[in-house]
Amino acid sequence: MRVFVQVLVNTAVANITTSFLWFALTFWAYLETRSVLATGVIGGVYMLLIALFGMLFGTVVDRHRKHRVMVLSGFVTLAAFLLAGALWLALGEQRLVDLAQPWFWIFSAIILAGAVVENLRSIALSTTVTLLVPVERHANANGLVGTVQGMAFMVTSIFSGLAIGLLGMGWTLAIALVLTAGALVHLLFIRIPEAQPAASGEKMPLIDLKGSIRAVAAVSGLFALIIFSTLNNLIGGVYMALMDPYGLTLFPVEWWGVVLGVTATGFIIGGAFVAKFGLGRNPIRTLLLVAIVMGFLGALFTVREWWWLYALGIWLYMCLIPVAEASEQTVIQRVVPYATQGRVFGFAQAFEAAAAPITAFLIAPIAQFWIIPYMNSAEGQETWGWLLGDGEARGIALVFLVAGLLMVVVALLAFTTRSYRTLSREYETGETGDPAATTPGDPAVAGAAGAAEASLADSPVSAPESPRR
Repeated sequence: MRVFVQVLVNTAVANITTSFLWFALTFWAYLETRSVLATGVIGGVYMLLIALFGMLFGTVVDRHRKHRVMVLSGFVTLAAFLLAGALWLALGEQRLVDLAQPWFWIFSAIILAGAVVENLRSIALSTTVTLLVPVERHANANGLVGTVQGMAFMVTSIFSGLAIGLLGMGWTLAIALVLTAGALVHLLFIRIPEAQPAASGEKMPLIDLKGSIRAVAAVSGLFALIIFSTLNNLIGGVYMALMDPYGLTLFPVEWWGVVLGVTATGFIIGGAFVAKFGLGRNPIRTLLLVAIVMGFLGALFTVREWWWLYALGIWLYMCLIPVAEASEQTVIQRVVPYATQGRVFGFAQAFEAAAAPITAFLIAPIAQFWIIPYMNSAEGQETWGWLLGDGEARGIALVFLVAGLLMVVVALLAFTTRSYRTLSREYETGETGDPAATTPGDPAVAGAAGAAEASLADSPVSAPESPRR
């Protein structure tokens, strides 16, 4: 458990760094250009890169020791941020914010590339839970991951806004470079007990698409779970493209960062709840119930242009995100053999991340050039004013309303599918195969897992058995 905590804390520092710079880039881009299209494209490209590289990252994780993968991620991220810093010094801010020139997009793409490579850590961390934590504690460990990620989100949300508002993009980038280098140095001194992954005896492609598909298809209903998460991400692309522009119409940038930081306590609370109580006997059912509640929240938290309603809705939404993410991760860690988990997590990440850019790329120009002007017109206000009230961002509110209700419908339909019933039965009864296949077989790893089990059982975050429904 000591090793797991070290890996978790180091990953948190790395996530703080990339989130800090990612948030700052979004704030800076909107404030300098006042373009919803620019923020939508940045968010869409980020998710598109995650989708394109998801299966590659999963293959890399399965083929190499997890520590080596994390070190590689740190080096590449540091190199990308250094390149962005050099571009900033060479061109200056005035040339970078000119959307008519390519430099803004090149600068943003370099930072996004460094942030995307950080997702190697996320996949490796998910498999490290399987490596170091006993199977009955996976949900609790995933809850701890959500708590740490929430703390990172809270810190970066506050300081990204303050950094852009008080220091500017140049010093913000310098801070990110220092944090990235520090996390990488610390990571070099961590040792994860893991044997070298066994070679399959056959030449494997760089992106093992066939192996990923076979690993997913080996578990009945798993592909349906990924498809459901993909549909959720289609709707999530709406929030990714429009949440910051909406928030920046209600708050100055310094206060918007503070609002995001305060509401990010929801991540901590949701993750801590899972760490304490688990996810119940059926995490798939938990995931769908959470999706329904998230849909209603997304539909209602902008029905009036009240800052407190928006902030409260974001906080409640963030309380549920760790529950949803832990549910999917716990199912995969339970039913998928350890040797192929990297490819399954990468495959899921690729599919789910590919959905958000589609929505972001579509909704940003539609909102910018049609929905927002329509809602600002007399016709739009007369048609929708009774429901959405008055205000500057009623067009964004209409988009959120429709997207949230769609999420509710999708989740309700998922309850009626045979895939839901099949995967639920297999998770609860363990019909997917030999339970030993879900954990590493190396003696050193088995010993580490045993030690982690004892440590987790004795630790203050040890969770009781999940209550039966």
